[in-house]
Order: sequence, then structure tokens, then C-alpha cells
Amino acid sequence: MILISPSLLSADFAVLGKEVRKITKAGADLIHFDVMDGHFVPNITFGPMILSAIRKYSNLSFEAHLMIEQPDRYWKRFSDAGADIIGFHIESRVNHNRLIHDIHKEGKKVCIVVNPPTKIITTEKLLSKVDVVLVMTVNPGFGGQKFITSNIKKIEWLDKERKKHNYNFLIEVDGGINYETASLVKQAGADIIVAGSFIFGNKNYKQVIKKLKCC
Repeated sequence: MILISPSLLSADFAVLGKEVRKITKAGADLIHFDVMDGHFVPNITFGPMILSAIRKYSNLSFEAHLMIEQPDRYWKRFSDAGADIIGFHIESRVNHNRLIHDIHKEGKKVCIVVNPPTKIITTEKLLSKVDVVLVMTVNPGFGGQKFITSNIKKIEWLDKERKKHNYNFLIEVDGGINYETASLVKQAGADIIVAGSFIFGNKNYKQVIKKLKCC
């Protein structure tokens, strides 16, 4: 059964702690924490202090998705705030191998993220070193966008590489998720789906999460 990671980008910011508690009780498997700096992507969201404040509302793993220009400079702050998985973009101009090493040394899991225009082959040399590969199926920065179908090929390629080389990374998909697209990415080999507006835009979180898991 596929894992569900609700994105807090679409939650009610005025009661963020309560939202975290609600989605935890509703059956979420992880919690997706989108971090944007207004430079790497054209939006600004949460900092580590927010993560620290809401961490007590759930015992689930938090994934800090760093859509920022200097993930190597700031990741430790999110780790210290309670993130269990640190996600950074393959497009970021950092030493990927060094960053992966540093995050693992801290006892955290590593997620490498790939934007829609980026060729998935760019991740090839990192696949044996990371815990999660996140395929963006919308352009990052805002919630509620339409699913980019062509990115399904990336999921299929990752699944083939994983089986071919006996890698252990999980495949995660973020963007434009609904019941139809959840089924498509699951068939392609995805293990985790990130859903924001599709969950938080519905009054019955439990029902939506349950249906997404069964797609």
C-alpha cells in the first residue's frame, strides 16, 4: 500500500499544530514540510522555528523539502528542529555527495528532489547513496497545480534502476495528486505520494487519505 505524506503548504496556517494532529489521526504516514526561500522558487513559506513549534503534535516522520538556494547552509537547522528526512534539489548548486554524507552523519535520511524540466539521469550517480528520490510532477513553488503527465516516465525509470541494481531508495511523487494521478504513479512504481490541496481542501481528511492509499 502506498504511503501518504500530506503537504502542510495547503493546511490552515492559523491552526497549523491542530492540522498536524488531525492528519496524523486521519492516517497519514509522513508529514511533508515545504521550505521556500523566495529565490530558488518564487514563494516564501516556513522556517525551522515553525517546524520546531509543530513537531510535538505528531510522532510521524517529518520531511523537510528544502526548495532553497543554499540547502548545505540551512539543512542542519531543520534537522535540529525535528526533521527526520532532509530533501534537497538536484538542481541546487552544492556538492551533492558532501551534503548527503553530512546529513547521514547526523542520523537523518536523505531525499534528492528532481524538478519537471530536469532529466532524471542526473540522479544516476546518487541513487545508491540516498533514501528517497522525489519526482516533482508540478513546477515547485505553489500548491494546487495540474499534474505533468510526462514525468511518469521518470518514476518508471527509477523503479527499473532500483530493481536492476538492488537499490533501497523509495520513490516519492509530489504535485497535482488526486485519485486518478495517485493510481498512475502507484502503477509506475511510486512508494510515497505527497498531497496538499487534495487532502486539506476536503473536510474529511481520513476518508481522502484512505482512498488515496487504495488507489
